[in-house]
Amino acid sequence: MIPKPYKGLAMEGLVAAWYAKNTRADMEDYRSLAAMIASKVRPGSRILEVAPGPGYTAVELARLGRYEVTGVDISSTFVEIARSNAKKAGVSVELRQGDAASMPFADNQFDFVVCRAAFKNFTQPQCALLDMHRVLRSGGTALIIDLRPDVSPQAIDDFNLTAHRVGIPALFMKWTFLHFLARNAHSKGELEEMISRTGFSRHRIDEDSMGYQVWLWKD
Repeated sequence: MIPKPYKGLAMEGLVAAWYAKNTRADMEDYRSLAAMIASKVRPGSRILEVAPGPGYTAVELARLGRYEVTGVDISSTFVEIARSNAKKAGVSVELRQGDAASMPFADNQFDFVVCRAAFKNFTQPQCALLDMHRVLRSGGTALIIDLRPDVSPQAIDDFNLTAHRVGIPALFMKWTFLHFLARNAHSKGELEEMISRTGFSRHRIDEDSMGYQVWLWKD
């Protein structure tokens, strides 16, 4: 049997549409992430987002400069939603359907690879790391942003307040984080072990109350 490329529910159809609507409340986070990435790449750089979902970060990146922005997602519904969002924004983003563990790109194609809030859901995270390294050009950077397994209820409450998420949506988000997402998340030690099996020459893991940023560099 071929393993699923994700853990949990398939993000297709109504589930994907619900996720796209719910995470729109986090647009300021997507804009901040896009601005940070833009500050680290040169005009004309090729940027890949792995598992972009509705494509919010990719669209914001395309708004900011002369970059070639690409996204690859296992969900056909997300690919269509992201294409629609890019069209509405009037920007060019190439969206492809594909598995993060075996991406449909040739070697050495991208200057920057980003994966936000999806790495914990990959059933083959080690293969995903290896493939990120494969598609990066020499001198390229990869960034993985995700949840920590020991995230506290207070940290989630603060996150909801920042997104102006209250009432039932906030309670549901908190339950999802604590009882589903955090259980799939990787510890710092697990991340270090996986990275040690790749060809990345350097890495750094920055942690905060919600999660981590894993920076990876390819010589």
